[in-house]
Amino acid sequence: MKHYYYYDSQKCEFVSVTYSGSDKLIHTLTSWLTVGLVIAGVFFTTMANFSGTPSEIALKSENRELLRQYMQNHTDIQALKNKISDLAERDNEIYRTVLGIDPITYDERMAGIGGADLYAHFDRYRAPTAQLLRQTAFDLEVLERQINIQNLSLNEVFEYHNANKDKMRHMPVLRPVDGKILSGFGMRVHPVYRVRRMHSGLDFRARVGTPVYAPGDGIITHAANRAGGYGLTIEIDHNFGYETRFAHLSGFADGIRPGTKVTRGQLIGYTGRTGRVSGPHLHYEILLNGNQVDPLNYLFVDLTPQEYRAFKAISEATTLAGD
Repeated sequence: MKHYYYYDSQKCEFVSVTYSGSDKLIHTLTSWLTVGLVIAGVFFTTMANFSGTPSEIALKSENRELLRQYMQNHTDIQALKNKISDLAERDNEIYRTVLGIDPITYDERMAGIGGADLYAHFDRYRAPTAQLLRQTAFDLEVLERQINIQNLSLNEVFEYHNANKDKMRHMPVLRPVDGKILSGFGMRVHPVYRVRRMHSGLDFRARVGTPVYAPGDGIITHAANRAGGYGLTIEIDHNFGYETRFAHLSGFADGIRPGTKVTRGQLIGYTGRTGRVSGPHLHYEILLNGNQVDPLNYLFVDLTPQEYRAFKAISEATTLAGD
């Protein structure tokens, strides 16, 4: 401790100031307290500048969680967009094409948005946040428009169906046999000839004797052996340009002969392995105005969307099967 002096005018001299023990203790404590307060002030000021107040810290944490949720929502929106695209493709390539309705163009389905900037109010936020908010709002608006377009399309399909009920009863839209697809429509390696050639229908896995059903109303035009490796074959004329063919059968149901009228879901025969085959199965063809078309596109009545996608993947991936 430093020594302090005062001037005594009566004695005309400087006198040393003396402190008691309590005075020294108070002085020391006061000094340390002052230093501590200064250090604490500096610390809290620094923390406030870099971390913020407790309420600011809580707000920042909340903002981070909101941003995380927005990012998740953005991911979910992308998944919904993919599902809408799948539905639109199914609508165009199956429902509308099979029913003879003009497909909706890509530009129409994209539901273009133009005009004034509808999202300028997001620009007051930081650039990354503003971009995320803009993109999310835009995607939601596009989704809403695409869903509305899809609803209008389905309404059109329903109206067409109601106006063409007779044609709908005759269209071959029922799966003819309970079995998985072995081989799809298109080019493939033939299992017997071992050469690449066109496969004109679908092959369904089925044990000998599995029931085969009419996929639509019609008249039997052929029920006998057919050349070309088909074996025992049934053919049905469904009117409206549609015909179906069922090959490699083991036999026919009672009463099935040329001229017999059949209805959708009626038993017409049984699967087998007659003709040129590598194993038992049903070969199924659909002809429209004399041209062979992919039967998979006509199974939409009898398939869920999940089953259709699974069968389509199998059909596209399979290059070798029994026929």
